[in-house]
Amino acid sequence: MAHLLGGENLTVSFATRTVLDGVTLGLEEGDRIGMVGRNGDGKSTLMRLLALRSTPDSGRVTKRGDVNVGYLDQSDVLDGDLTVGVAIVGDQADYEWARNPQIREVMGGLVSDVDWHANVHALSGGQKRRVALAKLLIEDHDVIMLDEPTNHLDVEGVAWLARHLKSRWRANQGAFLVVTHDRWFLDEICTKTWEVHDGIVDPFEGGYAAYVLARAERDRMASVVEGKRQQLVKKELAWLRRGAPARTAKPKFRIEAANALIADVPAPRDSMALSKMATARQGKDVLDLEHVSLNFQGDDDGKKLFDNITLRLAPGERLGLVGVNGAGKTTLLKLLNGEIAPDAGKLKRGKTVVTAVLTQEVKELDDVADLRVIEVIEREKRSFNVGGKEFTAGQLVEQLGFTNQKQWTPVRDLSGGERRRLQLLRLLVGEPNVLMLDEPTNDLDTDTLAAVEDVLDGWPGTLVVVSHDRYLLERVTDHQMALLGDGKLRGLPGGVDQYLELREAALAGSTVTGGGNPVTSAGAASAATGTGPSEAEKREARKALNRIERQIKKLDQQEKKLHDDMVKSTEKSDFDALAKQNSELKNLADEKDTLELEWLEASELLGD
Repeated sequence: MAHLLGGENLTVSFATRTVLDGVTLGLEEGDRIGMVGRNGDGKSTLMRLLALRSTPDSGRVTKRGDVNVGYLDQSDVLDGDLTVGVAIVGDQADYEWARNPQIREVMGGLVSDVDWHANVHALSGGQKRRVALAKLLIEDHDVIMLDEPTNHLDVEGVAWLARHLKSRWRANQGAFLVVTHDRWFLDEICTKTWEVHDGIVDPFEGGYAAYVLARAERDRMASVVEGKRQQLVKKELAWLRRGAPARTAKPKFRIEAANALIADVPAPRDSMALSKMATARQGKDVLDLEHVSLNFQGDDDGKKLFDNITLRLAPGERLGLVGVNGAGKTTLLKLLNGEIAPDAGKLKRGKTVVTAVLTQEVKELDDVADLRVIEVIEREKRSFNVGGKEFTAGQLVEQLGFTNQKQWTPVRDLSGGERRRLQLLRLLVGEPNVLMLDEPTNDLDTDTLAAVEDVLDGWPGTLVVVSHDRYLLERVTDHQMALLGDGKLRGLPGGVDQYLELREAALAGSTVTGGGNPVTSAGAASAATGTGPSEAEKREARKALNRIERQIKKLDQQEKKLHDDMVKSTEKSDFDALAKQNSELKNLADEKDTLELEWLEASELLGD
């Protein structure tokens, strides 16, 4: 395989801490690499170095002269004053970019529901992320580097991105490097894993499952990893080995030693025992939503967010919720928590129920910003029972990644991921028996996620999780339900895969979109009826394309002349002529829009 780019003896230090210490590595054609490691260990730093966005303290980065590198940063790098269309395709007309099937696929997969003419600064965080991704993916790159690309993407968006990256190049062409905490995504797209830790980078063959197995083998043979981390690896290993066969088919090394390592590891959780504990603490009644309906807030036409839904939570039940953006996942948690009242139906709440909600923003910590981590937890309680074992507040804090030094850090100085971990601990020590988590994986690295899951395994209460992280949902919940945006709540016996199938079926009958403008597609109609266009139809379509392109070029010339004439009229203060020219310009724009729609229809029929 041909070498694309690499780093030699890369060293980077911040203050007294060395993040990368003499790292040498490279990317070759066909590489599909995922980077994992604790937050702050240098994953993003290494990616910026390889993308030539920053320079090392020592060492160098080299790349083949003709290699084109595309890079997506974690931060918002788009000009907020641009419209969505201009931010993605520049000043290209729709008919120009839409002739490329790869660009059409990216548009349909990421920004079909985003207003093409809206300013970027007016978009939500998730929409900005998808626009930035679309801009990168429509360009022709030899290497793509993505820093947390799944942040703000829903389950469907993550699945689309995985399909796109897997099919973007042939097996021995191109390369990508991805930093993400989404373990399903890593397993789905990566054939290699780089673990960044303690200033070095360890390479492993395979995706996340293979990496966990290989790391356990490495730790067992080295016998140098402390007991607590080894126990976490063993529990994660046990989960992987008991999961789907595909998870263990990827490693290319012997796994007998790994099997021996987990032979005596108990199941991640004893569902029957936890159910008994939960029943004892909660009673038989937990939370029931009965025939609940709720209108969209501020919607005058009475459109319903929820339409006569019923949901009954049992003691010890572990439910995962997935759904399209805006379908009401967070609102459903607020209904269950009694924060908002339904327009119709009712909430029944068990007498002994104590709820706790981990919100997305974690603003609850603002009130204790001046306290230190350990002080926040000790204010709630000094000891806590997890899985039948007593933990002090300090031990529990340490289990979720707060070292002795970090425990004395003021809350205001914590990172986003650390704030989320601390608030989860704060909720748990309050001893709720119903815990609701709204996107709990945001800002957490894979090791911390495993630690959070380990704590949740031994927690006996009722658990409701809203997340786009498929791995987490399969790991900590026993069944999933979906909100598809039609006001209904559906059970998913087939899990997240069934949800994606339902979404594909729902979208199959919708109109094809071009730059946010719905168009009727002759090609889509043929596909829906199971028949393709005839050769005569294709010939007519080709003629139409040539005719329309000539007409559009002619209109472009007329538009340019009109703009020049309007400048002259403005200089002469001839407002009558200016009004007439403005009217002519509007007519030309309408005619051009019609022609571009016709062009898209003909192009879709040809399958260009």
